[in-house]
Parts: sequence; structure tokens; C-alpha cells
Amino acid sequence: MDIKKEDFNEKIKTCLQNEPSFCTAVCPFHLDIHDFIPKMQRGRFNAAYRTYLNAVVFPNIVSELCHEPCKKVCPRSSKDEAINMKLLEKASIKFARNLEPNSYNMPPKNKKVAIVGAGISGLSCALRLASKKYDVTVFEKSGRIGGHLWDLSEPEIFLNDIERQFKNEKYTLCLNKEVINLEELKEKYDAVYVATGKDGSNFGLKRNFNGAFASNTPGIFMGGMLCGKNIVESIADGIYAVNAIERYIKTGNMNQEEEKNDTKIKINADFITEVEPVMPSDDGTYTSENAVEEAKRCLRCSCDACIRHCDLMKYYGKYPKRIGEEVHITVHPGTLDGNGTVATRLISTCNQCGLCKDVCPERIDTGEYLLQSHREMREKGAMPWAFHDFWLRDMEFANGEKTALCKIPKGFDKSKYAFFPGCQLGASDYRYVIKSYEYLLKQNPDTAIMLNCCGAPAEWAGDEPIHRGVIETIRNCWLSTGKPTVIFACTTCRKMFNKYLPEISGIFLYELMEKGNINIDCANANEKASVFDPCTSRDEPALQNSVRALSSKGGFELEPLSHEGKYAKCCSWGGQVSVANPSYSKEVVKARLSQSINPYIAYCSNCRDIFALTGKNVYHILDIVFNLNDSNRKPPTFTERRKNRVLLKQKIIKDIFNEEIMEQKDSKTKLIIEEELKEKLSSEMILETEIEEVIEHCEREGKKVLDGGSGHFIGHLKIGTMTYWVEYDVCGDHCYTLYNAYAHRMSIEES
Repeated sequence: MDIKKEDFNEKIKTCLQNEPSFCTAVCPFHLDIHDFIPKMQRGRFNAAYRTYLNAVVFPNIVSELCHEPCKKVCPRSSKDEAINMKLLEKASIKFARNLEPNSYNMPPKNKKVAIVGAGISGLSCALRLASKKYDVTVFEKSGRIGGHLWDLSEPEIFLNDIERQFKNEKYTLCLNKEVINLEELKEKYDAVYVATGKDGSNFGLKRNFNGAFASNTPGIFMGGMLCGKNIVESIADGIYAVNAIERYIKTGNMNQEEEKNDTKIKINADFITEVEPVMPSDDGTYTSENAVEEAKRCLRCSCDACIRHCDLMKYYGKYPKRIGEEVHITVHPGTLDGNGTVATRLISTCNQCGLCKDVCPERIDTGEYLLQSHREMREKGAMPWAFHDFWLRDMEFANGEKTALCKIPKGFDKSKYAFFPGCQLGASDYRYVIKSYEYLLKQNPDTAIMLNCCGAPAEWAGDEPIHRGVIETIRNCWLSTGKPTVIFACTTCRKMFNKYLPEISGIFLYELMEKGNINIDCANANEKASVFDPCTSRDEPALQNSVRALSSKGGFELEPLSHEGKYAKCCSWGGQVSVANPSYSKEVVKARLSQSINPYIAYCSNCRDIFALTGKNVYHILDIVFNLNDSNRKPPTFTERRKNRVLLKQKIIKDIFNEEIMEQKDSKTKLIIEEELKEKLSSEMILETEIEEVIEHCEREGKKVLDGGSGHFIGHLKIGTMTYWVEYDVCGDHCYTLYNAYAHRMSIEES
């Protein structure tokens, strides 16, 4: 069922794109893993160190004492072993070229902040405030800085780190100065941060949980071990308290929100590949090479399932929210001429496979949104007609008098079953449909035949009136055959029926064959192959299992693909996007072929023919079941596909129903075309019948020119909305040799 666009706009707000990774969420410093890890993966240790330094302020102290909460939430821990972030952080320090702190050339601020306690929380707050050029004074009742660090670490480690990080900053340190009256201190300073440490004085303060680090006294903040934090969390408190202090100084409010420390992202463990953890050297640290390898194990967790799995989003590098914004301004442009073209091609690039919704934790259906946007653009006349013109004409031909058929076998008034092979199966090889129908008639002699297109091209083109007409034709055919159960050979057809003809029950041809224990005489003993599931089979596990069972019965040893079953991806045919975005289509095909060097076994004829066009060895499952073709059969051209459809209808009427067929008048024109040129014409979606029409026009009207260089005639004719050009020579009575042809959308003005 269609979702309303306003519902999508609400749903898009649930997108988890900007949610932090698991480790970033639990890290007291919220270290940006998407910034740190890529730098480590490339061996850019200096840059990685800067990221780490900016997050933690005292890198040596933190890398020494961190309690590693990230290890507990790392998704890798369920597969192999969590990423060793602690050693990676140490490696960034060890191999950085420059460990000197940043120097910020900023004017001093005329605001004073007092910090009570020179432990690590107070010092981290002092350092961050000083770097922002506040006038900072630290009061410490003892004679030394560091507080609880003296119990946890070697002095040379933490004292050297503190000295280095304060190198470029000015602050006042008052040792042996115990603060007795906090109210008096507050009168002299614009804000106060109390970090007196574990068992330190709280001066009677209580936490105000309506603001981050806020106390119940305006202008006084508290944090660190005084508030029950561990040593590393105390450092983070000092850093993040600065945000709350600044807000108070600027606005007088203490309602700065607490930093977010959770995440809603989800990671599917099915797609985590096991990688052995990198072991440290004998001294317990990583070499530079080790650090790079361990960093490469990191998944850089984010809610990017749509980008990783959806071909369209990966190709454009855009998440649903960005797509929604660009599509909205395209459908509802704000330009003066009312012509928004920002996302016209993007809208027409979606394969309509549904994977985006299935992999999204929030079930955001970007594909359905793009489909509805396509319809809106079509209704406004703003969608380029050329994107879908060929496919709509092809659908019209498939549903035309020469090819469409709705028939019950003789002797029956109605049918229990009706075979609906779809328009492409017979176009690929008419024997696929003939053999399948003969098999079905042996099982149930009353099985009707319905040769139609399911209307997918019209839906993908956003042409609702045409689509409604196709659906109504199918419904009438189904009613006229007695409301039979429909037997599908095409998963796209089944999807269209489920969506627009839910009253029609159905089953797949291959499920019937497998349940019927069909005898397969196929000599492919132990040949390795991989079943390629069409994207529209994703919700049909029984069908997928049946095809695999038939393949195994045919003697094949099956090896899985990385994307199959519920994660099946489109072969590039879906949405018929090849005209709108040919480079995208090529990338999709290349990605599908890269999954395996094995021959593929397809049960969608479009998948089979698209892969075969690249030279890939690929069977259709019916090649195996009926022992029809080798895996290297060349796919038919678009002209041959139309001829196959015509032949299919004729053979069913003549050979299966034993009825006379009306003689087809062959064209008087004979074309001589080399195979290479035929393939070129097909790749440009030019039919040989269109070429014949152009040449007949040129010869009949004398509208042609002679190319003196080649001795060939050149002419053109506008057919429908396209102008076709031909280069040819006369080689006999109504016989012509074709040398070249092309088509474009321009009209030629003739005087």
C-alpha cells in the first residue's frame, strides 16, 4: 500500500543517520570515531593524535588510565574481538610527529572563573577555559596538583602531560589555599567549578539535575569524583563543564543539557566479517603497521545500512533525509519559472527493489517515496518523457493484439489455474513459456494462459492512467477465466499483483515443479554455480528454496552469494532506469557480477539476459529444468525479443490449442545488418522495424541525400517523439544494407 508523502516526511525524522557509534556514545569524551579511525587506517598518526588530543586534553593520562567502556559495546566482540582502542590511542601518541599542544590566538575575555580543586577534573576544566582565554584561577588546599592521580599513575607520566598541555595557556594556580566560603568566592568570579575530588568538601551544595554540572546555587557548578565519577570520567566532566559555564556567563541560565551518552543505531551481525585481532608487540604496544591493521578492523559503526546496501544511496552518497529535501524542492520548486530539476534524474534512478526499507531499522521506505514523487512529476509534465518512452511502448506491444492472449483450453468453461509468465520470459526465449505451459497442462489440463505485461513499466514511469488500464485488463482476463489461482514465473509480476490485485491468489511455477518432483534430465554433474535471487524475491523464501532444490537436482553444487535471500539486490532492470541513468545501471551490473566467478542460475529472465550481455555465464532455471540452453547463450536484441513474443502467441494457438492462426503479413523490406550493428541498435533501443519505416519513407518520398565519400544514402524520419537517422545502401528490390543508425529527441524543421 502506498505511503502518504506527509507520512514519509514524518518518518524521515526518525532517521538515525546522525546517531553516534557505540564506542563514541559510551566514551566519556565522545571521541569521534569516524574522524579518528580513518586517519589511523591511513597511517596519518599526527592527524589522528590531534583528534584524540582535542577530545581528551590530557592524552598520556587518558590513554594510561582509561577503563575502556568501548570494549563492552563494540559489535566485533560478538564475532571475534573488540577493537583495541586503548592501544590505538597510544599508537597515535607514539607515532605522531608533533606532540606539542595547539596554540589558539584569541583575544582575552573579561570574564573570571574560579576552580576549586587542582585534581585532574579541575585542571581539565582550567585548561579548556584557558584555551578559550578566560581569566582562570585554580585553588588547591594541598601543596601539589594532580589529586587522586598520585594514587593511580607514575608522577612523570601525568605531571609531564599536564605541563605540556598548559604550555601555551595562562592561568593562576593558588596552592595551599583552601576555600572556606564559596559565597565570597562567587562574589569575585563570574562562575565557579567545584572539583574537590573523592571525599572532598561539597560546601553544602546539591546537584541541580535540570542542568549539566549545575548545583543548587546559581553560577556554581560541580563535577568529577566529587559527584561519584571515576578518574577518566572526571577529566571529561571538567571538559564538558566548560560548555555549561559558558552558557551561564552568556545568558545567566544553568539549564545547559547533559551531553548525550547513548545511541539508537543497530548493527546487523550478519554482515560482520570475522577478522582476527592484531596482537601487540612484546612491549605491549603496536608497531605502526600493527596499528593500521587493527584500525582497519573497525566497522566505524553508524546507521548507514541504507548507504551500504542500497545501490542508489551508495551511488549518490545521500541518506534518506537529504534525498527527501532534494526531491521536495524538485517536486515543489521555489524558482520563479516553477521548474525544479535538482533531483529529476535521482527520482528516476530508483530500482524499486524495496531493500532500503528492509535494511532500515526505522523501516523508512525511500523507494515508495521516490515512486510517488515520480507520479507527481509525471502529472505535472515535469518528468522527461524519454526516460520511459521506450518501455511504455514496449509494454503496449506486449499487451497488443500480436502478442497478448487470454485463453482457456478447449472443453473447459473455467480454469482452476492460469499461467501468467509475464512479458519478458517469452521475449527472452519463447520455449521457456511453451515448455512450462505444456508441463502445467499435464498436471491440470484446464490451466488457462494469460499473456500480458503486469504493468510494472507504467508504475515505474509514474503514468497512473496507463497503469490503471493495464490492471483492469488483467482483472477482466482473470474474471473471464473463472477467477483461477495464478501461476507466476516472474517475481515482479507477483509483486505487482500483490500490490494492485490482492484479490488474486497465486503460486510460483518453480514451487509447483519442486513439489511435483519434476524429472530433470540435465548433465551438469558437480558443476559449481550460484543462484542469483531477483530483488523482488526477497519476501519469497519458499520460492528461493524451490529454485535451489531444482538446481541441486540438476546436478549443480551451489555456492552462496554475498547478497541473496532476504538481502537480494537488483540486477539493474528494476525501475527500468537504464535510460535515465546509464552509468548507474552499469555500476549496478558490475557490482552484481563481482560477487562470484561462478556461473549464475537466474529465475528472472531479465537478470539472466542482463548478465549474459556482459559475457557472464548464466543459466535460467528453465534451461536446467528443460535442458534448453547452455550458460553462454547470447541474449536476444530488443527486435528479437518482440519477434519472440509474436512467435510465442502463434505457437500456443497453433501447437498447443491446435487452432488456425491468422497469417501475418511480412514486411516487404529486407534489411541486411551485421551482428555488431544489431547489438549497437539494441543497446540504443532502436528497433529494426523503426529502421525499416525510415528507409521506406526515404525511398518513397525521395527524401535522402547521397554521401559522396561513402556512396551511402542518409535520411531521417520522426516516429512518435523520436527522430531516427539511417545510413544505408540499396542492394536489390526492397533490399537494403544498413551501415549505421541513431535516434535523438530533436525535431527537424523542413521547408
